[in-house]
Formats: sequence, C-alpha cells, structure tokens
Amino acid sequence: MQDSKSIVSTKASGENEISPAHLSNVKLEGAVITIVGVGLISGSFALAMKEKGFAKKVIGVSRTEASLQKAKELNIIDEAMSLEEAVALSDFIYVAIPVDVMLPVMEKIMNLISDKQIVVDAGSTKFQLCKSLSTHPMRERFVATHPMWGTEYSGPEAAVRGAFEGRACVICEREKSNSTAVEIVENIYKQMGMHIIDMDAKSHDVHAAYISHISHITSFALANTVLEKEKEENTIFELAGGGFESTVRLAKSNPSMWAPIFMQNRENVLDVLNEHITQLIKFKSSLEKENLTDLTELMENANKIKRILK
Repeated sequence: MQDSKSIVSTKASGENEISPAHLSNVKLEGAVITIVGVGLISGSFALAMKEKGFAKKVIGVSRTEASLQKAKELNIIDEAMSLEEAVALSDFIYVAIPVDVMLPVMEKIMNLISDKQIVVDAGSTKFQLCKSLSTHPMRERFVATHPMWGTEYSGPEAAVRGAFEGRACVICEREKSNSTAVEIVENIYKQMGMHIIDMDAKSHDVHAAYISHISHITSFALANTVLEKEKEENTIFELAGGGFESTVRLAKSNPSMWAPIFMQNRENVLDVLNEHITQLIKFKSSLEKENLTDLTELMENANKIKRILK
C-alpha cells in the first residue's frame, strides 16, 4: 500500500491536511483501490476511477466467482482477491453491497485498515451504518456517501461509463470523518460530474424513502397489479406504452438488493407508503362518487411537481 502522502497532491508539498478552501488541489492519483461488490454502482465507479486516472489498479471482492470473472472480462477490475488480501494492498476501499450485509462487512473492513486508508460506502440507507460505526476507533477513515444514481439492472455487466454525470451525491456526517479523506472523496465525485449534498444520516434515510424507496415499491406493486389482472402476456407487451414502461421499469430491480433496503428503512418507508395509500384512496373515492371536480383537483395539485422537476 502506498503512503497516504503519495496519493494526495497539494500545492503545499508534503502536507496531508488541507483546508476546504484548497479543495481543488486535492486529488487521488494512481491509487490501488478495492471495490467490495462488483455490481452496477461499484462497477461504474471503478470504470470512472480508471478513466479519471484516480486508480492504477482495481481489485474486486465478491461472494460470487462468476461476478468476479465477468468484471475481469469487462476490464472493470484487474484482479480478484479475498477481502483481507485486498484491504491490505489498497489505498481506497469502496463498498457497494446489499445493506443487509453492509454492517458486518464494514465492521470487518474497519478492523483491518490503517490510518493511511480511506473507506467509502455507497449504500442506500445510512442511519444504521453510521450508528454502528460511531464508536469505532477508525471511524474517521470512513466517509458515508450515497451517489443518487441507479438503474433497474444489476451485476458487473450493468456497469456503464459516465454513470454519475449530472447527479447528486449525499455525504453524511462529514464532521465525523477525517477532513482530508472527505475532501479526496468529494473531489472524486465532483470529477465524475456529481454535485455534493451534505446531510445527517437520519435525514438522508427519510428523504431517500420519499424520493427513491417509494418509487420502487410503487413500481413493484403496479407490476403485480397488471400481472394479476392481465393474464395475457402478449397483450401487456403489445399495448404497453411509454408511460407504463417508465412507471413499471423499476419493478425489474433486484429483490435481493431492495428488500433489505425496505426493511432497514422500514419506519420511513411505512410513513411514506401510508401517505401514498391515502392519495390512492382519494383517487378511488373521486371515481366511485363520479366527482369530476375532486378528481381534477387531485391531478392539478400533482401538476405542481412541474415547478421542481422540469
């Protein structure tokens, strides 16, 4: 593993601590990085790290040998290793795995690292993870992030170049991480075209439930509704227009990833799900009562979203 000073370039040569004002001068260069999990997010991240010159070598860690082999074939990773071997050789460890296994894996990683390494996660929930690591002696080497991007596809073959361009990335509990580590991570995401949003972990999970998690549940539910009522698959295929396809697209997402997210963020998901059900009942009531005025008002109120989403 390289000395940390060799992977941080600043105008103040030899300095490892940099003030926020000098953020543009912080850059990870030619590092050995490990991606734990070799799927959509981590694979896209690894491709960007290579493209931007941040990584000279990418090591992959996965429970699935087939995923590692595919990631090597796609030049996402250069080598596959065990978690212990990979961490020992790495400057930067990026963890993007299902949230139900995130806590024990992160605990193991944090027990292996030195104060010269940086650990970053890309999980869709943050509160439980941040809480579990809050008293860990190496806590400051961890930077909690959530790049707000994804597709309905999974696995290394789903990784794409330029994935994060124009998207937001949330950084949680910045103040609990080493300042230089945060600046390096922030610079990496910015070089990938992302803008940064700071948020506490609890607020992140609330907003993620409203913006992301409910969208997936709604999509899964709509797909089940159509599959239950429309028994002719050819009819679904032939008649499904762009509106249906875009609404139900997320129903193709991997259940092994999303079920743990819903469970870990259960309280917030239930809150937004209850409100969503209330809104559906309002539409149902308007139709049952043949109340055109109420039905129109519900849709006009929904149109206000155009002020936010252009």
